[in-house]
Amino acid sequence: MTQAPTFAVISGAQVHDAIAGRERQVIGMVEAAYRLHGEGATVNPDSYFLRFPDRPSDRIIALPASVAGDVGVHGIKWISSFPGNVANGIPRASAVLVLNDAETGYPFACLESSIISAARTAASASLAAATLADKRGDRPRRVGFVGVGLIARYIHTYLAGNGFAFDGLGIHDLSREHAEGFKGYLERSEKGTVTIHDSAESLIRSSDLIVFATVAGEPHVTDPAWFAHNPLVLHVSLRDLSPEIILSAYNVVDDVEHCMKANTSPHLAEQQVGNRDFVAGTLYDVLTGATTPPAGKPVVFSPFGLGVLDLAVAKYVHDQVTAAGTLNTIPGFFHEMKRYG
Repeated sequence: MTQAPTFAVISGAQVHDAIAGRERQVIGMVEAAYRLHGEGATVNPDSYFLRFPDRPSDRIIALPASVAGDVGVHGIKWISSFPGNVANGIPRASAVLVLNDAETGYPFACLESSIISAARTAASASLAAATLADKRGDRPRRVGFVGVGLIARYIHTYLAGNGFAFDGLGIHDLSREHAEGFKGYLERSEKGTVTIHDSAESLIRSSDLIVFATVAGEPHVTDPAWFAHNPLVLHVSLRDLSPEIILSAYNVVDDVEHCMKANTSPHLAEQQVGNRDFVAGTLYDVLTGATTPPAGKPVVFSPFGLGVLDLAVAKYVHDQVTAAGTLNTIPGFFHEMKRYG
């Protein structure tokens, strides 16, 4: 008889210990997952959104996925976004992720996943920044962050871990307190000049690499002229840019079908023009040389966020914790194992 796997719970502290300081390794596994996805070795259905009529800014999202190859696992991430948490002193996002055995389907681990989610988002952004910048011929020296929460901090960490060095770092956030906090973080970790900008326009015009990591539900940056200097844009929060900006840029996404839904900025652009011709390709296409970003046009990377990336990082964490001998299993988690008692 096939034995059911044991079931383990992996804490946020264990997740952090498994990946902290290993930015290049995480970026490598995220790149490998993108390549598997591009080669058709994954299953990544649509994300499912649980929304609340009386709390329109809040949501919980389910991301089921399956990854073949060396990862060889199925699973699902369940991640909530409650922006009001920040005012109460706790993070906006919280998450768990369940890994399922590829042969039996049995779940074998539940991991705290806000860290995994932030790490894979940052690794994806850093991979895109390096790949797109190197294909254009030059790495940016001036970076600007619009929105300065946990995701922005992780993206900066992963950019630094991937070899980026900045002479100037800009910050723009609706909260001056949060902007000052992020400024302090950057000054502790960077040698470049750190500047808080009072407007998004000022930050964008003075940055060659722009990171959008906000909770915006609709476009708030609308003038293509702000991007006349042809920056590289990591549009991580997906809904910051107007259709006019998207249509004037060279657009790269993580997955076309996933990105064209839920009123993302690319989805709004598609609704406006009735086609997807403005999308040059996916990050996989850039990695494989199927498309090359130009230096003489704004380049926008809009990643919807793929569950296969979460699974790749989660499986790595599980393997690291197991190898360290600190995996916490739950005795008797699966109890009814005999069909007839």
